[in-house]
Amino acid sequence: MTWWKTITLILGLIGLLAGSRPVGGGPSAGTGLGTVVALSLQPFALGLPWLTDIVSAGDDRLFAVGKVGLVRVVNDDGTVRPVPFLDISEKVSTEEEQGLASLVFHPDYAANGFFYVNYTDLAGTTHLARFSASAQDPNQADPNSEVTLLTVEQPTYIHNGADMNFGPDGYLYLALGDGGPYDDPSNNAQRGDTLLGKILRLDVDGGFPYAIPPDNPFVNDPAVLDEIWALGLRNPWRFSFDRLTGDVHIADVGERLWEEIDFQPAGDPAGRNYGWRCYEGNKPNNLVGCELSSNYTFPIFTMPHPNVCAVIGGYLYRGSQEPEINGHYLLADHCSGRVWGIVPGDDGRWASVAAGRTPEPWLNSFGEDQNGELYVTASGVIYRLEAKRVVATPQVFLPLVLGREIGD
Repeated sequence: MTWWKTITLILGLIGLLAGSRPVGGGPSAGTGLGTVVALSLQPFALGLPWLTDIVSAGDDRLFAVGKVGLVRVVNDDGTVRPVPFLDISEKVSTEEEQGLASLVFHPDYAANGFFYVNYTDLAGTTHLARFSASAQDPNQADPNSEVTLLTVEQPTYIHNGADMNFGPDGYLYLALGDGGPYDDPSNNAQRGDTLLGKILRLDVDGGFPYAIPPDNPFVNDPAVLDEIWALGLRNPWRFSFDRLTGDVHIADVGERLWEEIDFQPAGDPAGRNYGWRCYEGNKPNNLVGCELSSNYTFPIFTMPHPNVCAVIGGYLYRGSQEPEINGHYLLADHCSGRVWGIVPGDDGRWASVAAGRTPEPWLNSFGEDQNGELYVTASGVIYRLEAKRVVATPQVFLPLVLGREIGD
C-alpha cells in the first residue's frame, strides 16, 4: 500500500461493546467476525521532513516543528505556507538526537504573542527560549525577539529532549532526558543537583527569567533543585496533559528491554520518582545506591523490545469527531511506525486495545489541534486520525497488540 492511501489501523475489541480487553498475548487472529474500531490515518499535510512536533496555537492552524530549526504554518486545509513561521537553523545542532525538539504557545498567546522553543545549540547545549510573534503578520515570528530563559549543558548528543507543555495551572513544564550516554553512568536521573532526567515546572510569568512556583515539591529540600517537579526519567521525548482531567501521561524511552508510559493523576502530590536508572519499566536495571522499590512510581504500561524500539507518546483522545476512541491514550513506536492505544479497564489497570502502523517508519510525534483532534507525523507527512466501527474478518484482525499490563 502506498503512502498516500488511507491506512487502516485495527484497534481490536475495545470495551465499547464488551468491556476493555486485558493484555496477555493479544487478540486472537482467525477466530471469526467481530466488531472492531478502525482507526484511519488520512494524509493531511505533505513535504515536511524531519518533523519533531505538531502544535496548535489555539486557532485553526497547526505549527510543524522541524529538527533543523524551522517551524512551518499548516493551514486548516493542509496546505503549508511557503515562508517559515520561525527559522533558527543557523543556531541549531542536528547531531543525532539534537535539534529543535519542541514548541509551545503561551496560554495567553492571542494577547501577548509569546511562544517557547526547546533546542540544542551548535555547542550541544539545551536552550529554553521565548520568542514573540510578529505584530504585523500572525504567520511570522520576530526572529530577533529571542529571550533565553534557561540553558542546560548536555554531556552527550543523545537523550537531550525534549517536550514542553503548559499545565492547567498555567505553569510551563519542561522534560529533559538524562543526557546520556547509555545506562546513565552519572546517575543524572536520580540526582537532585542536576536538571537532567527530570520534568521541570516553571512560572514564566512570575519573574525573569522565570520564578519557582511556591508549591514545587522540592522548594524546601536543599539537596534537590527547586525547578524539579518529577525525576527518575531516561528520555521523556513526549508527555501530555489530559485536556479534560489534567492527568499527565509521560512516554519515557527505554534502554535495553522496555518502553514505558508513566502516569501522574491530577491533584496527586508532585515529586514522583519514576525509577530510572534503578528500574527500566517494572524490572530492576541497576540497583546500586537505590532506595526501596516502594519509593518509586512504576509505569502504568510497558512495551517489550524487540517488538518496539522507542515509544512516541501521544494524547488521551478528547475530541468530538471520533467518539469511538474517546478516553483512549494513543502512542506509537518510532522505528516501525506502529500505532496503538491503551485504556484503563474496570479494575483500573491499563490494557492495550489497539494496533496498526503508518505506511512509513520513523514516526516522531503526535499533535493535538484546538478541538482535541489528533495528528501524527512520519517521514515528512502529517496524518489526521479518524475512527469508525467495522466488521473485522480474520484477514484484517491482526494480533498486533504489543503491550504488557503492569505486573505481567
